Amino acid sequence: QVQLVESGGGLVQAGGSLRLSCAASGRRYSMAWFRQAPGKEREFVGFISRSGGTITYADSVKGRFTISRDNAKNTVYLQMNSLNGEDTAVYYCAAETSLAVSHRGEQYDYWGQGTQVTVSS
Repeated sequence: QVQLVESGGGLVQAGGSLRLSCAASGRRYSMAWFRQAPGKEREFVGFISRSGGTITYADSVKGRFTISRDNAKNTVYLQMNSLNGEDTAVYYCAAETSLAVSHRGEQYDYWGQGTQVTVSS
């Protein structure tokens, strides 16, 4: 059983930055970050392949967020800069066992518990 543990969320002012971490147990998987704001559907944020060689982002965060991984620590990061109110959400990391590059939550096999990010104006 794979366990994913997110950390790093919190309250930040608009224009500020946060870095989320997702520590995974077990094997190395392709990983993604998703988020869900109150009253909204879950939204893809970014993807990173097992090697880190393939990275994709949602248009809404491109240029502001950076996803990376440290395979020695089996940890994936999401650096979030220039945050605004629309970034307020619970952020989840997810792992998939296939080799596909997927932006669909249904493709992911394991999920973390989520970490709250709140951006104040």
